[in-house]
Amino acid sequence: MDVMGDKATLFETGRFVQPSGEEATPDQSRDETVESVETVDTAETVEAAETVEAGEAVEEMRLRLAAEGGDAESTSVLGAMLLRRGDLDGAEPHLRAATAAGDRAAANNLGVLLHQRGYPDEAAGWWRVAAVAGSVAAAHALGRHHRERGDEPAAEYWLRQSAEQGHALGAYALADLLEHRGDGGAERWMRAAAERGHREAAYRLARALEHRDDPEAGVVSPVEGGPDNGVSRQTEAEQWYRQAAARGHRRAALHLGAILERRGELKEAGRWYLTSAKDGEARAACALGFLLRDAGDTENAAIWWLRAAQDGDGNAANALGALHAERGQTQTAERWYRAAMDAGDDNGAYNLGLLCAEQGRTAQAEQWYRRAAYAGHREAANALAVLLLQVGDTAGAEPWFSKAAEAGSVDAAFNLGILFAGRGEETVALRWYGRAAAAGHTEAALQVGIARLRDGDEPEAERHLRCAAGGGSAEAAYRLAAVLDARRPPQPAHELGEIVHEKTECEEWYERAATQGHRRAQVRVGMLAAARGDVVEAARWYRTAAEAGSRNGAFNLGLLLAREGSEPEAVVWWTRAADDGHGRAALRLALVYARRGELAEGQRWADRAVSLGPGEVAERAARLRDALREELSA
Repeated sequence: MDVMGDKATLFETGRFVQPSGEEATPDQSRDETVESVETVDTAETVEAAETVEAGEAVEEMRLRLAAEGGDAESTSVLGAMLLRRGDLDGAEPHLRAATAAGDRAAANNLGVLLHQRGYPDEAAGWWRVAAVAGSVAAAHALGRHHRERGDEPAAEYWLRQSAEQGHALGAYALADLLEHRGDGGAERWMRAAAERGHREAAYRLARALEHRDDPEAGVVSPVEGGPDNGVSRQTEAEQWYRQAAARGHRRAALHLGAILERRGELKEAGRWYLTSAKDGEARAACALGFLLRDAGDTENAAIWWLRAAQDGDGNAANALGALHAERGQTQTAERWYRAAMDAGDDNGAYNLGLLCAEQGRTAQAEQWYRRAAYAGHREAANALAVLLLQVGDTAGAEPWFSKAAEAGSVDAAFNLGILFAGRGEETVALRWYGRAAAAGHTEAALQVGIARLRDGDEPEAERHLRCAAGGGSAEAAYRLAAVLDARRPPQPAHELGEIVHEKTECEEWYERAATQGHRRAQVRVGMLAAARGDVVEAARWYRTAAEAGSRNGAFNLGLLLAREGSEPEAVVWWTRAADDGHGRAALRLALVYARRGELAEGQRWADRAVSLGPGEVAERAARLRDALREELSA
């Protein structure tokens, strides 16, 4: 069963649609990095943790003693330590005392404390004091404060002050502000923040670079502000994704995995998908499931799809539905398709329609197709139109075909061609066939090729027939071979009078069509083999065509057998051909029976040949019939 929303498309079909909320980053909350505190890594054992706690207690005691002795720096650091610990009441007097002594770090941290207490305006006052004194963290915090208040000029001023002094969060916030305004300078500051280790900036820079070029069309451009060595934006985007992913950015890991998967580096792609999935990224879990499915591990694929579906990923729910449908577990499949719909994935409704249609539940299928089609699902619109056409509602089908075709459904464009051709509106039909053919639809290309042949436009016909034949159409391969055959020059003669045979392109196309089961092509390949004296090959192709129901194949096989002295078997094949309406086969049978003296049987076949024709055969058969009649009446 064809299931939409499957592996075929990752970004295009919404498999990696951006969620409404961005991943939390250090810059998305108020900058609460206290300037005077060293970060202590969490120890791996309880013993180590106790050692750290003891060390902090000793340090805190030292700072308290120094602060009591009037050391402003120690007072500031003590306040910052308590602030980080969450002891706002304990931190505030120390920070106010250090601020009064002129410590800019204390002024910044006092602003952080007041902001946490819910006094943003008072916090901004202290951030301004610290920023004027040269605190880049305070300038960043003040800039964000003004942006939240809607004062973008002031916000830009302070964020620029912070960014120009090398503050990564300030550079990121400035880039975000400029990007929001559509300012071209945003990329420069996003790059600056990324280069200073800001993982969200690295991720957003990669997204911008990735979408600026179209890798499928082969369009790449030099990187502005990046390495001046011809590196494409796509390559640099991968580098930034890699940097952000290495710093724990789960969506960067997801996109890095997708890039590697497209490039065929599946093992590394799987590692990054796994990293992202373990961090809670449902889309990565879904992608990992597809990767495992393609590797043949459906059991583990189902585990990751289940995890993603439970986290609200509609595509994973669809994949689970398809998996259960393939196993014949239709009720479970339906449950997952409904879960996909609940997650906002219109493919769920389409897949439910397919499931119902397979079970013969036409009314329910129409209901689900309509739901998906009204939501803009083009393949559902096409399927709905086909269903309506099957029940005779042509008027209802046409608008849905048109809607699907205008939305880009190649099958719908082809179906519109069939619809208009059935009405005799060949010009309109050809337009839709042409549209589908341009998108790579094999049968549509064949129809355009046939139409161009009918109009006498052989070059254009050949072009479309080649497209269709290359796409696997046996009929197109046969018709293309016939076009090439008609313009083929006579075979050159050898000096000794022997025919020199070299396989031509038209023979290759005949053979391709014959191999695909095209009966007329099989007969033609047999004729070409017979012409070069290869009786065995000719008989093989004639027999293949005859057994598939070709009356010409049966007739030619009879001729070949008769020439080889196997007239009884030839009669069997001529009889089959004549019973299928082959006039020449009937005439041959009349002659055989006349020679054997079975005049009545010969006359019967002669009568049959007269009725079947063509004209030349009918004329000869009539003379034979009259002669046999006279012989019988003598």
